[in-house]
Amino acid sequence: MSAATDRDRLAAWAAPRGLIVTGALQPLSGGIANRNERIDLASGPAVLRRPPPGVLAAGASDMAREWKVVSALAPYLPLVPRALAFCDDPAVLGTPFLLLEWRPGVAIAASLPPGADAGGLLDTTLAAMVGLHALDPAAVGLGDLGKPEGFHARQLKGWTARAAAVWPEGMPAAATALVERLTAAIPPEHGAPVLLHMDLKPDNLLVDPASLAPRAMIDWDMATRGPRGFDLAVLLSYWIEPGDPPATHALQAVPSLAPGAPSRADVVARYRTLGGGDPGPLAWPLALARLRLAVAWLQLYRKWQRGEVVGDRYAGFEPLALAVLAHALDQFGSEP
Repeated sequence: MSAATDRDRLAAWAAPRGLIVTGALQPLSGGIANRNERIDLASGPAVLRRPPPGVLAAGASDMAREWKVVSALAPYLPLVPRALAFCDDPAVLGTPFLLLEWRPGVAIAASLPPGADAGGLLDTTLAAMVGLHALDPAAVGLGDLGKPEGFHARQLKGWTARAAAVWPEGMPAAATALVERLTAAIPPEHGAPVLLHMDLKPDNLLVDPASLAPRAMIDWDMATRGPRGFDLAVLLSYWIEPGDPPATHALQAVPSLAPGAPSRADVVARYRTLGGGDPGPLAWPLALARLRLAVAWLQLYRKWQRGEVVGDRYAGFEPLALAVLAHALDQFGSEP
């Protein structure tokens, strides 16, 4: 479907729902998987959010889940944009999609704006995480989200299956060894289950470009309930330090290589200081989060190979995924 066709079909679907499309679709920069486009409505700007084109991995880009989570959270967590509409009929735009309130702001990945401080951006991110974890899932209508019992074992099983799918001719030795070590040491979940974003890093916050004050928390398609430490472990998996293997430095998902950036140990300490409570032991969750990261990057690499996504940055995702796996295996159980 062309952008014009998408706009016309969206307008025809939205009008009976009281949403009048008045502008063209405008791609929003930043994401590497899901597609985000601004669309002007008579009531104000909105974001059209939908999965990437082509074959999706199991459980990926779950727009129905995001609709449920955002609809429930927005009244309780001001950073969550309002959900406007959801469509599960692929006949409209080819995939399920949702419309969200548009919020101004920038998403910061590896490169900090001039004068910005990595520690300050980290605190903004962790404060948002702490706020999410402080909510009572049942009180906000999400007491049935996910299955927190046996969270670690279920996550490991799911990501092992995804690894097997993305390496159909056999997982690399590092992936096999990491899965074996994780399987042999599955820990119990620490503490009561909380709401988890599952990918809360700085570029999933929109911030004011000058003050770095948060404007929106986005990208909720993987949200669930589970141990608070896993959200922290996911952030740590992206947090590459200067002393890590050079091949992992290409990840460039967070500004952890900026001069004076906090270490992974600092990230954990700041979470506690900001009121996040005890995340429990993080070595095993971090190893699993690194497996998850490597598999996710390989999934995107395969989509690039098939021509489903376009961009030179995807070409290096295979060696990067292998570097993340090797680092996970080397560091297993030794940090943070």
